[in-house]
Amino acid sequence: MPVPIRRLVVALTVCCALLAGATACGSGSSATKGNAAAVAAAATPSSSSTVEKQKLSKTRFVANAGLAAGATYQWIVKPWKAGKFKKGAKGRRTALIKAALAGTFAYNRLKAAKRNAEGDPTLSKALAPLSAGIDSLKSLPSKLRKGDSTDATAGAFDDIINKVKDAGKSAGAPVTDKVPSTSQLSGG
Repeated sequence: MPVPIRRLVVALTVCCALLAGATACGSGSSATKGNAAAVAAAATPSSSSTVEKQKLSKTRFVANAGLAAGATYQWIVKPWKAGKFKKGAKGRRTALIKAALAGTFAYNRLKAAKRNAEGDPTLSKALAPLSAGIDSLKSLPSKLRKGDSTDATAGAFDDIINKVKDAGKSAGAPVTDKVPSTSQLSGG
């Protein structure tokens, strides 16, 4: 696709003006070093206090666990309760593919929530017993995709999500379901 010559001229003019302005501002070597130090100081992220990290970890835990819970409920539990995973059900293949995607997404978000919980002592104690359960979800999306033992698989997801919600509630971080968009679900 050819670019109009007018657009190229404008871009070249703007670049030259910026270059001339930048060199005019820093004519002295000591000014250049001072500006470089100021830029480096501004670009360096400041460390957060442990209290801020704990607040952020709780917030991130709630967000990640909420997305996992929403995906599980919307695309695994609801179709499972509606009987869409049974052999011969209309739309079974589509429901199983969506459930497998949702299972992979939920596993990913639960792992992230587990990492976030490690930043808060109360949450880490509450989630410690659930680590093995979260890790056991890793193989379940492939079982959903294949259509193997869908009742047990959907039940396992529902059970782990409810336990994570209860652990969050007991640690002062109540989790509410947040249904992810389809692009979030497919993007991971």
